[in-house]
Amino acid sequence: MIIRNEYLNKMIDAKDTEFIKVITGVRRSGKSTLLLMFKDYLLKSGIAEENILYINFESAKYDNIKNYKDLYSYVKDIAENKKIYLLLDEVQIVDMWEKAINSFKVDFDIDIYITGSNAYLLSSELSTLLSGRYIEIKVYPLSFKEYLEFNNYNENDIENKFNEYLKYGGLPAITLIKDNDELVLSYLNGIYNTIVKKDILDRNNVKDTSLLENIIKYLANNIGSSVSASKISDYLNSNKIVEKSNHQTIDNYLSMLEKSFIMYKADRTDIKSKAILKTLGKYYIADTGIRNIILGFRNIDEGHLLENVVYLELSRRGYKVNIGKTNDYEVDFVAESPNDIKYYQVTKSLSSDEVRDREIRSLESITDNYEKIILTMDKLISNDFNGIKVKNIIDWLLEK
Repeated sequence: MIIRNEYLNKMIDAKDTEFIKVITGVRRSGKSTLLLMFKDYLLKSGIAEENILYINFESAKYDNIKNYKDLYSYVKDIAENKKIYLLLDEVQIVDMWEKAINSFKVDFDIDIYITGSNAYLLSSELSTLLSGRYIEIKVYPLSFKEYLEFNNYNENDIENKFNEYLKYGGLPAITLIKDNDELVLSYLNGIYNTIVKKDILDRNNVKDTSLLENIIKYLANNIGSSVSASKISDYLNSNKIVEKSNHQTIDNYLSMLEKSFIMYKADRTDIKSKAILKTLGKYYIADTGIRNIILGFRNIDEGHLLENVVYLELSRRGYKVNIGKTNDYEVDFVAESPNDIKYYQVTKSLSSDEVRDREIRSLESITDNYEKIILTMDKLISNDFNGIKVKNIIDWLLEK
């Protein structure tokens, strides 16, 4: 296993605190491997094997654990009279699992880590039962820096690796099969179909599979474009793609897609007032490889993919990411942390005067003094326009 230190360190920092550690992310983004990495860390730090209980609920070994009573009974036999580190993988498979988790905290000396592949994990009774006594650790597919670490490469090969990254995405297993297009297609199709079936259709008892899949295709094809339920409905109805769709149904499906972690929504915010605007947010997909499998690898739009990569990287770095509006201009990303704000424009190239003026004008319309950055694929000579920094996207992705 290649250690993903960014996430592992978060788990180590939270070790032995009262909080339950909840590890979330899209399927196959590395959550299970992260739990195993943490188990390995515990063993190397001197914790005895008998004090670590790892359960992967996707294994047939644990098929007899159907509900919270089964889970409580199983853990009770092991956890009594000693400190236990409890690592539960895909715990949402267990019916009413939240009740068991809450009881563990009351009855035993126990440090709990759980993973799940959909946000129902946190919108369930867990948040009520635990009254906020949990920490969410969001796991994303590989960053480009991690992608390079997972591959053999040299300095002259970085641009080719970046094109691979845009095409195949950053799900960790892709690095093992990326030289075989047939395997890549099969693997990505399998993950996409599993997300749609298990995390959306089965979880929500969805009947209209065709409508759901057409909404996913619409979002995948409109990465970086303003989206609303009414726009999607109008498009599907006017093009006779579905017999009939309504705004409320589409709103419900959009919520399901967010909860499955296949799509992330960036809200539109007024930069001056800081108010969140309720209409015309944008959606970004969890992985560019999944996006390409949905639309076909011949339909790769590099401009949209670049914006998607930047959104994910900002989220990975811990920023809350919104779309900015200032007067008549739009800013691609407003990235906020507790102590900082950064503004970003993303464009494939600044070689056109029209594009350069447009990107600069949007950032110049912001009157505060926070950092303003344009990210581009250009090989840069000049990197500053009146205080607005210009950075090559690959260089920015590889910054420490």
